[in-house]
Amino acid sequence: MAGGVLTVAASEHRAQLRNRDAARTRLAALVAEALAPPGPRRRATRPTRGSVQRRLDAKKQRSGTKRLRRPPQD
Repeated sequence: MAGGVLTVAASEHRAQLRNRDAARTRLAALVAEALAPPGPRRRATRPTRGSVQRRLDAKKQRSGTKRLRRPPQD
C-alpha cells in the first residue's frame, strides 16, 4: 500500500493475461482475508503438572550434559 493505492503484482507466468488473472485472484484472496472476522481469542491456561515436571527434568538433564563438558575442578 503506497499513497492509498493497493498494488498487487504477479510475474509467475510468461503471458501478461495469465499474470493479470493471477494478480486478480491474489487480490480477491487478500480482500476476503481482510474482511473475515477474527477467530476466537485464546484463553490463557496454566501448564499441567506433568508438563512442568517434564520441562524441569529436561533442564536438569541438559545442565548435567553441559556440566560434564567443563574442565575438572581441583
